[in-house]
Amino acid sequence: MRDLAPNMTDYLETRASFRLEVPATYNYARDVVDAWAAREPDKLALLAVGPDGGDARRFSFADLARASDRAARFLAAKGVRKGDRVFVMLPRIPDWYDVILGCIKLGAIPMPATTLLTPRDIAYRVDQAEASVAVVDAEGAGKVDQAAADCPSLRTKIRLGGPTTGDGWLSWADGLAEAGDGPPGAEPTRADDPMLLYFTSGTVAHPKMVLHTQASLGIGHQVTARFWQDLKPSDLHWTVSDFGWAKAAWGKLFGQWALGAANFLWDVRGKPDFGLMLRLVGEHGVTTFCAPPTVYRALVLLDLGRYDWSRLRHCVSAGEPLNPEVIKVWREATGLTIYDGYGQTETVNLLANYRCMEVRPGSMGKPTPGFDVVVVDDDGKVLGPGEEGHVAVRVRPRRPVGLFTEYWRDPEATAAAFKGDFYYTGDRALLDEDGYFWFVGRSDDVILSAAYRIGPFEVESALVEHPAVAEAAVVGKPHPQRGQVVKAFVVCAPGHAPSDELARELQEHCKRVTAPYKYPREVEFTDELPKTISGKIRRVELREREVAASDHGASG
Repeated sequence: MRDLAPNMTDYLETRASFRLEVPATYNYARDVVDAWAAREPDKLALLAVGPDGGDARRFSFADLARASDRAARFLAAKGVRKGDRVFVMLPRIPDWYDVILGCIKLGAIPMPATTLLTPRDIAYRVDQAEASVAVVDAEGAGKVDQAAADCPSLRTKIRLGGPTTGDGWLSWADGLAEAGDGPPGAEPTRADDPMLLYFTSGTVAHPKMVLHTQASLGIGHQVTARFWQDLKPSDLHWTVSDFGWAKAAWGKLFGQWALGAANFLWDVRGKPDFGLMLRLVGEHGVTTFCAPPTVYRALVLLDLGRYDWSRLRHCVSAGEPLNPEVIKVWREATGLTIYDGYGQTETVNLLANYRCMEVRPGSMGKPTPGFDVVVVDDDGKVLGPGEEGHVAVRVRPRRPVGLFTEYWRDPEATAAAFKGDFYYTGDRALLDEDGYFWFVGRSDDVILSAAYRIGPFEVESALVEHPAVAEAAVVGKPHPQRGQVVKAFVVCAPGHAPSDELARELQEHCKRVTAPYKYPREVEFTDELPKTISGKIRRVELREREVAASDHGASG
């Protein structure tokens, strides 16, 4: 299995010739899932296991087509129409697919949400989008009830588990039983019709509503699956992700089925058992694997030699840059390179390392076919190698497939992101002489110290190379002379304890690994780092904490 030739064998030739065709009328659920069901009804689409790794269930494309038809008929019977927003908050269970695909078939707009949301989070999302329907499980129903007073648009509440009761909740199972079989009588959707709303992860500010179309995700993610994930119809792909994150669109729904690959689903609740995660890879023959850096950083702390890697052929990571040391440890144990990729909730895969070219550990890679990604200055001038600037996507004269439409109902944020010929991602990077992109940091995360510009990721990567460090976050701390100094927050690896001696050792280590001016002048040990619900480090929270402490010290 590992010897399969890559989908892309010549990067430059593919970049020059590749185009995605977008028909005027398009519906992902019908034109991909239903099409596979008609062509190869028994072909495996989804392999799902329970929380303990047992209770394996196999779903064919025909199974998904029938179930999503029934879901669409039930939703339509409750008044759901094209354009209606549907809040969907479910754990990693197969029913999620039925709800999402059913919405897509109707032209309704699902709003996937993680089960980690609080009632306050739910109220914000439902109210901002004026969602009329909520589909949740029993635990989620309690949260929605707490939020309901602040959700005047919410008229229909559907609960998975239990019968329809007098408390205002409809039973999903009862509704499906009454819906009957057959396709729903829904009007066709255009390729540019809204299909899905995701909320940004909120690393810097309040989450924004990211509006995607039938084409931007349903067709655009073919780039993600074909070139970066390198998927083929014979693959069983596992992306480790909650359904509420845009990572689910990247790796659990769109591109995989467009190429005919099957998805693997583990109904994990709470903090995952990483040892069980790796056992499931071998037991079920997962062939391609994608996980965020936070997961890989936990996995490399295990004894990787104990697990079966025989059928795994390709590994990728995205969400935030992956530290080179993690890539090295994983390769030594499994024989496989982790191919880092870059994109956002707003996009499909924009930059990646590919099987057909040299991987430079720590690099974001090169632009994906179909996208012109560049580094520009504040005025939109394209910069050359070695010049740090904004990561931007060219949107004129031709807007690429795979880019969101807008920050819905937020024209100011949309205007700030789309300027001139480019979409500004909000990230900073630089190019090397060979066209590889190197991440510097979010625009708001870059540290300005004594006239030096310091990207936190480089310092974090240096820290993680040290065996005593499990995780690290680096921010700028206000300083009266230097403007800012580099401060590191460090989570110790198992078997290591915080100490002044270790702090000094880490500082000297960073001086050796990075330029001396980048070393953290302060090191604070902590049990955990603040993160978004999608697992990304919230440097903004650490930075604001330092600013507040500095202000307090100055006033005191």
